Amino acid sequence: MNSAGTSSWTRSRSFALILALYVIAVTGALVIASIIGTDHPAKGLIWGYGASVAFLYIASQIVGNGSTFDAWWSVMPPSFAIWFCLVLDDPGQFSGADLRRLAVAVCATLWGIRLTANWAIGWTGLDHEDWRYRMLYETAPMPRWAVSFTSVHLFPLIVVTLGSIPMAVIASHSGRSFGVLDVLAVVIALTGVALQQFADLDLRRFNRTKQPGDVLNTGLWSRSRHPNYLGEMCWWWSLFIFVLAANPRSWWAGVGALAMTVMFFAASIPIAEKRSAERRPGWETYKANTPMVLPRLRK
Repeated sequence: MNSAGTSSWTRSRSFALILALYVIAVTGALVIASIIGTDHPAKGLIWGYGASVAFLYIASQIVGNGSTFDAWWSVMPPSFAIWFCLVLDDPGQFSGADLRRLAVAVCATLWGIRLTANWAIGWTGLDHEDWRYRMLYETAPMPRWAVSFTSVHLFPLIVVTLGSIPMAVIASHSGRSFGVLDVLAVVIALTGVALQQFADLDLRRFNRTKQPGDVLNTGLWSRSRHPNYLGEMCWWWSLFIFVLAANPRSWWAGVGALAMTVMFFAASIPIAEKRSAERRPGWETYKANTPMVLPRLRK
């Protein structure tokens, strides 16, 4: 349950607060990364991410709403991708490595803007908190502040940091020219963004007219039960492909995309499916006829 004070926050005041918090969080993270220096981009990313999450965790406890942290997932990676692109350019010429950094920054920005906008459209303000957080508060054998720290803030910090390490690896390698693997990575990234966008548009249209118990089984949702999660996984795997293009010996950075995939299959998807099964009588029929993630290309 939200703290009593949050009920007085209008939507515009709530977003003004979010904007102020994220200006501070992003600025602080990039300042820390700058102090650490461009010789250690991964270290700068890790410490910058950690500091921003610590700040936003404290803010969430003050206002009593974990959803103040929701936008972090889609704001911080593009901020660092742009920063890497600006501060790690090869002097004297626009190289293939510069083009790769620019491609990552553009793809990350498109992904981040789309995901942040989708969150903002659905967030009514500090009177609303993600249902998954409320479920954890009610079921976890810990105080609310501890659940918020471990599950709402720390776990995403670990997973998104692992997923973002490839950006630091890409930024620190300048030897290989822009090639076929880079083009493939761009295609996968933009495909992921498009999948998420069209899936969310379908979901928004459905939510405007749905009745209790209805199942969304049109558009992309007729071919996959979780096309939005598929799009998100495409984005993180595209960073791994960029890593292979920049430096194949850094294949270990694929642990980030793997961690994201495990999170979706082990946590996000089971939680969403359990909730749907409980609330939608037609879910089992839909589940039997529709693939979980990888889409059915032909109806």
